[in-house]
Amino acid sequence: MHYNKRTHTCGELRSTHIGQTVTLTGWVDIRRDLGGVIFIDLRDRYGLTQVVFNPKNHQNAHEQAKDLRSEYVIAVTGKVEKRPQGTDNSKLPTGEIDVLVEELSILNKSETPPFAIKDDIDTNEDLRLKYRYLDLRRPEMQERLLFRHKMYQVTRKYFDQHSFIEVETPVLMKSTPEGARDFLVPSRINPGKFYALPQSPQTYKQILMVAGYDRYFQIVKCFRDEDLRADRQLEFTQIDVEMSFVDENDIHTIVEGLTKNIFKELKGIDVSIPFPRLTYKEAMEKYGSDKPDLRFGLEIADFSSIVKDA
Repeated sequence: MHYNKRTHTCGELRSTHIGQTVTLTGWVDIRRDLGGVIFIDLRDRYGLTQVVFNPKNHQNAHEQAKDLRSEYVIAVTGKVEKRPQGTDNSKLPTGEIDVLVEELSILNKSETPPFAIKDDIDTNEDLRLKYRYLDLRRPEMQERLLFRHKMYQVTRKYFDQHSFIEVETPVLMKSTPEGARDFLVPSRINPGKFYALPQSPQTYKQILMVAGYDRYFQIVKCFRDEDLRADRQLEFTQIDVEMSFVDENDIHTIVEGLTKNIFKELKGIDVSIPFPRLTYKEAMEKYGSDKPDLRFGLEIADFSSIVKDA
């Protein structure tokens, strides 16, 4: 099927585009038929734009629009117009305009989704995971992936500015003693022998340090075959950092600087550094944990001296 190539995203159009002929592509979010005029909220990962099918202007496009349902993938071409007086939607960046559709192409039809494609849904997690491609369309999920992407860019920029190089180390490696079981991959070339997926990808950091690469980092997967817990899963991502010719304070400074940058760039929060530091002994004696939450001030009080004779 031929259709015009997208000229703008669904979160891009503003009042400055009024009068322009544009082409949008995306998913049907909401369909409303008001007295013969059909309104569609067209969605992509950039936002929403309201597109209008008016039979008085474009009869053929309006007839096609009668068949549209939630999650149909469509392309529309039309003219950007200012919304009628009193119908602006201040909650949407595109809320001052409509696109009056002249041409519609249905790129893909959709069955009725098993759950609503919106945030704050009360849906069983197993069902969401079964239809993961639908779950990932929800704004909340898209925002999480976009946030992670932005964090990666901030991380890479920060380490590059501090003379680190990013090195991708091997995934198929020799098994090394770790705290969990390895995931094994059989070798086709050497029957009866296996590769292990890395529990700690920084195993190869010694080679890099000895070879003279004094600052290296990577954002990398770790694989550990262990029982699942609330804070553990079979694979996870870590920021692996290694430095030569440094002391403990140098490492603290680099990691604190990264944390400050991430909060500043992604959340606009100016975090003060250096962070408070506790020895292991202080943490255990005051909080009974080596990773205490300091927001609540629930320190352990030692009454041993008071009740020693009781």
